[in-house]
Amino acid sequence: MINVTKTYLPSKEKFKNYVDEIYSTGWLTNNGPLKQRLEAKLKEYLGVKNIILVSNGTSALQVAYKLLDLSGEVITTPFSFVATTSSQVWGGLTPVFADIDKDTLCIDPKKIEEKITEKTTAIVPVHVFGNACEVEEIEKIAKKHNLKVIYDAAHAFDVKYNDEKLLNYGDVSTLSFHCTKLFHTIEGGALIFNDDDLYEKAKKLINFGIAGPDNIEYLGINCKMNEFQAAMGLCVLDEIDIIENGREKVYNYYVEAFKENDSITLQKINENIKSNYAYFPVVFESEEMLLQVREALNSEQVSPRRYFYPSLDTLCYLKNKQYMPISNDISKRVLCLPMYDSLTKKELDKISNIILETISLYDVDDEVAFARG
Repeated sequence: MINVTKTYLPSKEKFKNYVDEIYSTGWLTNNGPLKQRLEAKLKEYLGVKNIILVSNGTSALQVAYKLLDLSGEVITTPFSFVATTSSQVWGGLTPVFADIDKDTLCIDPKKIEEKITEKTTAIVPVHVFGNACEVEEIEKIAKKHNLKVIYDAAHAFDVKYNDEKLLNYGDVSTLSFHCTKLFHTIEGGALIFNDDDLYEKAKKLINFGIAGPDNIEYLGINCKMNEFQAAMGLCVLDEIDIIENGREKVYNYYVEAFKENDSITLQKINENIKSNYAYFPVVFESEEMLLQVREALNSEQVSPRRYFYPSLDTLCYLKNKQYMPISNDISKRVLCLPMYDSLTKKELDKISNIILETISLYDVDDEVAFARG
């Protein structure tokens, strides 16, 4: 089976060396030496001022909301993984959606300002599939209305924006290090800050609010990264250039394969970024075409994924229903193709040929049906 993602696994020997270190110290969690080492290495590699590692990406979002003391409404995108919205509702916030740009698939800044009310406390955009939002425009809106900005940067590991790190925008950026990501710690995540005071407070919030042996300073939660997660992260970070280079080749193959096909639209990438090649979404002419392509791929043991479907404004537990036409339209027609560093040319040929042949047959069937109708 060729799955939409394939977890990068370093050599067992390399991982075992770190595991041996864990056994020798007996330190399994609670700011252990491997976690400290990984934080230091990621801080340097990502070019950020402050970073805190946590147990998963959803926890990173939840901590960010509490850290900035958000309440009421937050303006966000309906086109994302469900955790972006579910973490807000779980935290007692009300997500207010602003629709997306149909080309970039990111939140449309022109639609943010009209959603702002006296109850709005923050904007929570998503760098969708690693494609940078229009960060300057969002920053202007936030400053004008005195709003916080939290970027869900789950897909944006190591993405550069105008030769700077994209993660440095906003009050907080959050990352996911789930095993499906290009950099992973099995499960895991991180919070990125420029503000030193937020950083110091966040260190306590992720550990029950504990400030010292006999001092609980804040209402906190437990979402610390453990040493086994950190061990995997150290292994993967050593080989991250290999991973990204492999993904870039896969990405470029797909672009060449589909760029001339009028039935497929590719995501418009922000011209100011250097991509990390995390995902490869394609948007078909119709949902029916997507379903036929998926069926054809599945029949040949290829498993793409409908990222992101359904549009989050349709979630059953939302109390304030808001229909987002562009997000709903795109979510029905978008499919993420298998994307990982070790895909071979033979596998890529198989995937692209199935898609192109299915589309050509779909077009023929559609013309016949039209002629008969």
